[in-house]
Amino acid sequence: MSLRYAVIGSGLMGQEHIRFLNHMDDAEVTAVADPNPAMRETAATLAGAEAFADHRALLGADLADAVIIASPNHTHHDVLLDVMATDLPVLIEKPLCATVDDARAIARHANDRKAPVWVAMEYRYMPAIARLIDEVQDGRIGKLKMLSIREHRFPFLEKVGHWNRFARTSGGTLVEKCCHFFDLMRLIVQAEPTRIYASGAQDVNHLDERIDGETPDMIDNAYVIVDFENGVRSMLDLCMFAEASRDQEEIAAIGDLGKIECGIPSSSVIIGERQKVERMGVALPLHRETVEVDPALLDLGHHNGATFFQHERFRQMILEGGEPEVNVEDGLRAVIMGAAAERSLRDRMPIDL
Repeated sequence: MSLRYAVIGSGLMGQEHIRFLNHMDDAEVTAVADPNPAMRETAATLAGAEAFADHRALLGADLADAVIIASPNHTHHDVLLDVMATDLPVLIEKPLCATVDDARAIARHANDRKAPVWVAMEYRYMPAIARLIDEVQDGRIGKLKMLSIREHRFPFLEKVGHWNRFARTSGGTLVEKCCHFFDLMRLIVQAEPTRIYASGAQDVNHLDERIDGETPDMIDNAYVIVDFENGVRSMLDLCMFAEASRDQEEIAAIGDLGKIECGIPSSSVIIGERQKVERMGVALPLHRETVEVDPALLDLGHHNGATFFQHERFRQMILEGGEPEVNVEDGLRAVIMGAAAERSLRDRMPIDL
């Protein structure tokens, strides 16, 4: 069965969604909405779709079976409320909202809605990360004790209106960028966080920029420690002036029986199982492999093919029924964790959740 999609927000991520939907069988982007004329025209041409300056006009045109929201973070609350007034399934880009209050309001409205709301957390669907998640949940390393996530990458890209330069419109770096990683922590640890402590700052990026007389206030590096209710400890190591890295993302899960590591974009997975060591310096055998990703998918976007795999699951949910794999509650909790980490580094104290 062919599905018609409407895309609200046609910047970097909106266009990525369009490219992957164009790549799917029985999927068609029939409408796009964006108040920016240049972005709107680019997306409409890419999709071969009807274009709207206002998302409410798009919703009233009855052109879609599902909606993708990829507008700036601070618009998510209002756009979602309008979309949730329809009976259309919706996939909303992360973060769910830029503030905890807005995310809580959306969660309350979602409870009364029959049509599903799926929060786009692409990192769950990167093939190497998905493999690590499966191995941990299958007990390959025994009982999980520690989880480490490192992202060493480039600075924030330029966006229309510079909304990603300020915490008030983005939610702050640890909400905007790192909600992905807090979502992964909850998924892998299979428990809720109890305490967060963060140390970070804006040390390098955007300090010489002036936007309407203001200097951007987005932090560019941080360490975040998270304690979970089941005793697992997790750490995020973020640096956004570290382009010269082997892998942009690295994850290490350590249990009482072994360790699993993965890297992106190398798509590498390394599994080591503990053994009795008779003397120091003995190297234990490691299982190493590369999880293959179709090169065509790598050319379509920036998430190691994950946007495509996420859309496959979203489409399956629409056609066969069921619940979103990443629901509004998941999106809310990721925003709460990011906001708590922002507060922790600002106040220089741990935050109990």
